[in-house]
Amino acid sequence: MGKKAGKSAGKPKLHEVHTDPACRSASDILLPDVMKGPAEEKKSPARWAYERMILYIRNFEQDLDNDHEVAMGFAGGDAGVLRIEGMGYFDPDIVTFYGTDATGGRTQLVQHVSQLSVMLRALPKPHERAKPARIGFRLVQDLEEGGTG
Repeated sequence: MGKKAGKSAGKPKLHEVHTDPACRSASDILLPDVMKGPAEEKKSPARWAYERMILYIRNFEQDLDNDHEVAMGFAGGDAGVLRIEGMGYFDPDIVTFYGTDATGGRTQLVQHVSQLSVMLRALPKPHERAKPARIGFRLVQDLEEGGTG
């Protein structure tokens, strides 16, 4: 069964269908107030992409156990996986992800919104860390506190 959000005119629309009707959908999550505005609101493509990625990251993290953290995989090449430790945008059209790669090396992806293609993955948290880092919660908190400029 499909799930929809933002049904009123002018608001961003979201629609997802899953094989399991009990599967958590991004449309099940309460949107931060800053994301409830009309789609016509003057936001750059980078800000729109940033805010939507936050929603997907937070939704993905809610299904992770305490032994895993969110990461993103890259299509093509040998770029591998980036454990997401930060995210930002640069108006009008750049989104950036900060983190570490599989070897612990510092990594940053700078992506034009027209090329944005992200695969979220669950990675085991580092053994030295008692609790998993949850970037989605911090990103939503930043949005709610007006951190999007």
